[in-house]
Amino acid sequence: MVMSRAAIRYAKAILEIAISNGNANKVNDDMKSIVDSVHGSGELSDFLSNPIISSEVKINALSEVFASVQSETKSLFRLLHENKRFEILAPIATQFNTLFDEMNGVEVAKVTTAFPITADLESKILAKIATISDKKITIENSVDPKIIGGFILRIGDKQYNASVANRLQELKREFSN
Repeated sequence: MVMSRAAIRYAKAILEIAISNGNANKVNDDMKSIVDSVHGSGELSDFLSNPIISSEVKINALSEVFASVQSETKSLFRLLHENKRFEILAPIATQFNTLFDEMNGVEVAKVTTAFPITADLESKILAKIATISDKKITIENSVDPKIIGGFILRIGDKQYNASVANRLQELKREFSN
């Protein structure tokens, strides 16, 4: 997902307000809920990005769907309503989570495997990552059967590819030379 400058600016502003109010953790939970809801529901995503639906209808719907969110999050809804920018709600929430994690020294490790990782495998991965990074790490697992086996680990701008598909590709290059 490409972050727009506007989404980054909104996220920074909401984070500053949440920090000054001492409510950053709860607003971060709100933003995670928004990201999960929008990405989990194509209908909600289409609803927010539909230019035909009025901004008034969108804010009323969001107020119903996210009735228990913090006042900072409700302020974001009102601001998006005033500026008619509801289509960037999910990118704002995603960027907020990223900024919040950076602020707290948390880094996301993206692990791609051919099958969902188990709790045992996750603990082994976290132990290995602890030797590489001194930050707190959270694991984000994505499943891609095309890698056949093994895993691909991405932390920040570093990538370690231990997939079977990658090894087969390396063998193919060796034999073709």
